[in-house]
Order: sequence, then C-alpha cells, then structure tokens
Amino acid sequence: MSSKSSNKLNIPAARAAMDKFKMEAASEVGVNLKEGYNGDLSSREAGSVGGQMVKKMIEAYEKNL
Repeated sequence: MSSKSSNKLNIPAARAAMDKFKMEAASEVGVNLKEGYNGDLSSREAGSVGGQMVKKMIEAYEKNL
C-alpha cells in the first residue's frame, strides 16, 4: 500500500477556495487554525471543523433544491 495521501482535489485551482472555506468554518466553531501544519489540534477540534464544513455544504445544497 502506498503512503501517499489520496486527498486530491479534482480541480487543483479549488485548493485556495477550500482552504478559505476551512478557515471560515474553524473561525465559526472557535478553533484557531493557522496556515500550514495544524497537527497540534485535538481530534475534537479537527472534527468540529470538518463537521462545520459538512453542515455548511448541506445547508447550501438544500438551499439550492
């Protein structure tokens, strides 16, 4: 099994938009993210950022139905 990450965006130009989205979600849940490495975050903090991102994506999708 390869040790390379499989977290690749289909559209490389979307990286900046996803990073901005992640920073906004972190701010909303009170997690202090910094540019670059954030390996010092707890699992709870990282999960809350991801959860907030999913919540916002679902809300946007439902709004466009």
